[in-house]
Amino acid sequence: MDTINAIILGIIQGLTEFLPVSSSGHIELGKAILGADIKEDMLFTVVLHVATALSTIVVFRKDILELLKGIFQFKWNEESKFAVKVIISMIPAAIVGVYFEDQLETLFEGNLLLVGSMLIITAILLYFADKAKNTNKKVSYSNAIVIGISQAIAILPGVSRSGATISTSVLLGNDKTKAARFSFLMVVPLIFGKIGKDIFSGELSLDNSQILPLSLGFVAAFIAGLFACTWMINLVKKSKLTYFSIYCLVVGLIAIGYVGYQTYF
Repeated sequence: MDTINAIILGIIQGLTEFLPVSSSGHIELGKAILGADIKEDMLFTVVLHVATALSTIVVFRKDILELLKGIFQFKWNEESKFAVKVIISMIPAAIVGVYFEDQLETLFEGNLLLVGSMLIITAILLYFADKAKNTNKKVSYSNAIVIGISQAIAILPGVSRSGATISTSVLLGNDKTKAARFSFLMVVPLIFGKIGKDIFSGELSLDNSQILPLSLGFVAAFIAGLFACTWMINLVKKSKLTYFSIYCLVVGLIAIGYVGYQTYF
């Protein structure tokens, strides 16, 4: 992995993990533009996901501490209820990840037509979510299931995880700030679960030549993630998702147009 490419892809991962524009889709587009082949470099992917997970923990450190305090009181309080909703939301994505991992991996091989199409779907979701009225409603247990299904669908490259989950939550009538908070916190256990699975698979390997690019990619993703996560919360609160809807639409059309040009010319 080239050092410059590692930094650029780290920034892309950090920004797009939280901004509603699809991190997986942009990583595929970034690899295509840079000519970087990292589909076999599982370690690099794991490092970037650790970085973005840690940035989420830093931004929501107070919320996470309050949750842990509430849970360890061993009472059926608001924190325990929230934790159960997070667990419920994880189930669909966990099932898809465990039973369809091999099939999903084939989609992450420069399939720009799929990426472009899914970005357009993300754009439509964001547009309607941005037009929804804000409320004070909290995420319910049934909402958690539906949001979890949208998170599972967002495994597809080009569908924004944060965009899909926040949009789904808002369209279900939930408060926009609470929707963003739930969206970001619900993914942390899944990320660490996937990281643990990859580590114990025994397929990760490290040599000395990888240390510098991995380190720089990690730092780039972490810093970009801190910025993007904080920014995204404010954007959702102020109903500014239409800009990202337009962006996803434009990038999706460009990706599809690029595939058409490559095919016929």
